[in-house]
Amino acid sequence: MRKQKKHHRGRKLRLVVPLVLLLLIVLTGCGATGKVQDSETDEKQETEQNSGSNTNSAMKKITTVNGEIEIPVTPQRIVAEEYLGSLIALDVIPVGAPGLTIQNYYFKDELLGISDTGVYGKPSTESILALNPDLIITGNGESYEMLSKIAPTVVIPYGDLKNAHEELTYFGQLLGKEAEAEAWLANYEQQIAIAKAKVDSVIAKDASFSIMEDTDKAIYVYGDNFGRGGQPVYQALERKLPNAVASEIMEKQWAELSEEMIASYAGDYIIMTSDSRTVEDFEADPIWGSLPAVKNGHLYVWPEERSWYYDPIAVLAQTEELVTWLTSLEK
Repeated sequence: MRKQKKHHRGRKLRLVVPLVLLLLIVLTGCGATGKVQDSETDEKQETEQNSGSNTNSAMKKITTVNGEIEIPVTPQRIVAEEYLGSLIALDVIPVGAPGLTIQNYYFKDELLGISDTGVYGKPSTESILALNPDLIITGNGESYEMLSKIAPTVVIPYGDLKNAHEELTYFGQLLGKEAEAEAWLANYEQQIAIAKAKVDSVIAKDASFSIMEDTDKAIYVYGDNFGRGGQPVYQALERKLPNAVASEIMEKQWAELSEEMIASYAGDYIIMTSDSRTVEDFEADPIWGSLPAVKNGHLYVWPEERSWYYDPIAVLAQTEELVTWLTSLEK
């Protein structure tokens, strides 16, 4: 009997053990399947998190000087190495820009939260990388290769967009802000028309204007698309350079002058950029003081921080500033 009981128990054990093993295998398989599914879910969630706003932002192809590139339809983190004023006019505030443009006299108070991306014309790779941009806008083609490795980069060479209309229209289309661009330009046109009418009523239409700069080391004269007041005077107010030098300056946009050349390039009115000399200084100078514009009190001197900028916002403000001066001359 003892042997039979032992044999019976052994037989039961032989039946139970395979069942237990089978059950363990099934349970282990289910557990493994669960882990794979969890892993796939985690991976999907991580991918979605890493992609950030790109999951909600479609891409579009545009043609640039560097060929066809893809950019976000609605970029959220723009670095503006150039054309900052045009973006602000469209209510687009970038995450980063060069320190010099952030300090723009005409809108610097609106840009307190923008990060400095380095010296103007020499962007800092580290600073831009830290901002995680989804679009970079620049006027410097030399930095394209470096910047395009960080994010889609649009290069608009300096001078390609020749006035406020071209700038606002271009960026309105680029950023899907066509309505904002049209509205801003409509107001701009209205303000410029009023300003021009005021000047035309007090200044002879054939009076010539010169845009100049005194840097203490050299004297320069400028055209209509190089800052220093050229856009307000020659584009907005439609004033003219002295006939003898008009074609040269408008083609080259700038020239360095010797003291002997100053009189030939000086118009009836001179808009002068200088950080170190006043109207009185120029009046006391033997060369400048002999010019009709200076003798007649038709010299306007302003610092670089107000004259250097040439974006649409600055041009409108500069126009109003110059109109105030010009209309005051006849009172």
